[in-house]
Amino acid sequence: MPEQTSNRLANETSPYLLQHADNPVDWYPWGPEALDKAKAEDKPILLSIGYSACHWCHVMAHESFEDPATAEVMNRLYVNIKVDREERPDLDKIYQTAHFMLSQRSGGWPLTMFLTPDQVPFFGGTYFPDAPRHGLPAFRDLLERIAGFYHERRDEIERQNASLQGALTGLFSPRGHDPLNSAVLDTVRSAIAQQFDERDGGFGTPPKFPIPPPWSGCCATMPRPMMSAPATWPASPWRRWPGAGSTISWPAASAATPRTGSG
Repeated sequence: MPEQTSNRLANETSPYLLQHADNPVDWYPWGPEALDKAKAEDKPILLSIGYSACHWCHVMAHESFEDPATAEVMNRLYVNIKVDREERPDLDKIYQTAHFMLSQRSGGWPLTMFLTPDQVPFFGGTYFPDAPRHGLPAFRDLLERIAGFYHERRDEIERQNASLQGALTGLFSPRGHDPLNSAVLDTVRSAIAQQFDERDGGFGTPPKFPIPPPWSGCCATMPRPMMSAPATWPASPWRRWPGAGSTISWPAASAATPRTGSG
């Protein structure tokens, strides 16, 4: 049996990257060596972002990244880059945003993005299983299809990328400090509320990942009257989220359990 050799992640200091140093995947850390290789060989980049305590990162690693057959496909068709979100939160922020723009659903970890050699994403997802499950394709099949799409439909990708780059530039370019108006905040709250799963909880469809920024943003911009609790809970367990298009369930409470307001 051939001896397992380490890949380029063996020289890194990140605990998450070191966990993948013995994968048969020819992983690169993010940097000039990997990016130059993608351009020189005209290969798409497979970018995988995670962190050491991420459950589904470990599941995907065991199912796919430790599998020699899957690694052979990855190494043949892609330049494979591993990123620790705790080491490079800037990259994670950019590609989580890009994932949302491409898929219109929240991201999470592992984040699996397919990029052009110029680092512009053209397809993405989170966890992909080793066999078709949960309405998701098998990862190895997806690898073949995405590589074919990249080489055969370059014009479509370039048109999409021009639009995506413009949107990302607008989001991440320095701006003034004009306060957001209420109409924008209402739109954001409404969009988040429409993704709420009233039956099973959470937002969007499985697999679901908790994304703190939308929640913290809603709390920070909640109209002041809603931030002050009433003297007693209303009799009905249902209350409206201001500006939202759906009803969210709140726990019912007895009128005998008063709650003091803040003012």
